[in-house]
Amino acid sequence: MARKRRSTTEINTVENASVPKRRYTGSQRTPFEEMVVFNSKKCLTWFNKYTNNHSSDTLGPEGMELFCFDIEVDPEDVVMLYLAWKMNAKSMGYFTSAEWLKGFTELQCDSVKKLQSKLDSLRLCFNDPLTFKSIYRYAYDFARDKDQRSMDVETAKLMLNLLLGKQWTLYPLFAKFIDQSKYRVINKDQWCNILEFSRSINTDLTNYDIDGAWPVMLDEFVDWLKNGNS
Repeated sequence: MARKRRSTTEINTVENASVPKRRYTGSQRTPFEEMVVFNSKKCLTWFNKYTNNHSSDTLGPEGMELFCFDIEVDPEDVVMLYLAWKMNAKSMGYFTSAEWLKGFTELQCDSVKKLQSKLDSLRLCFNDPLTFKSIYRYAYDFARDKDQRSMDVETAKLMLNLLLGKQWTLYPLFAKFIDQSKYRVINKDQWCNILEFSRSINTDLTNYDIDGAWPVMLDEFVDWLKNGNS
């Protein structure tokens, strides 16, 4: 008697039954997924490593130093200013958990390894004029003493050196001018115009218009240079 042939459906059912099924849960990820998928809980656990106690909402100077050590970045590296800008941090030397989560959610970083893999690309962001201008303007309110409306000149020189020291040829002379001047603070209008001056005025000052809308500080700087103080 001829044997009855099994249908394709029956064969597939038997074959599938013999293959053990892998079960997935929401918490299980492959090593690749762990590397690329952002996890907000993991990000906050990372933040807590740098606070004095795990219930603290603020990462302070000591935690900032440890954070910089972990990611192998000097605290005065310009990329730290980029991170603060991305977080919209309010005070220099401090990150709140909300600021931390905001910034690193945008960057999709929840670990040292992920952040380190992006540091070089973050530094390149300063080459974009609009991004640079936004960070430069942010830096004023970020760095100034919150009890004062203006920034003291020592802090201003540190921030200007960080932001403009390598790209504005006249910066060393401007810093020297400030040192010997009457100025003890720099207001926000002066701060913003220093950037515009550095971008638009030739090193030999040939295109500087004394009747332009520059702050008096910059008029005095130009006069100081023209009087042979270079």
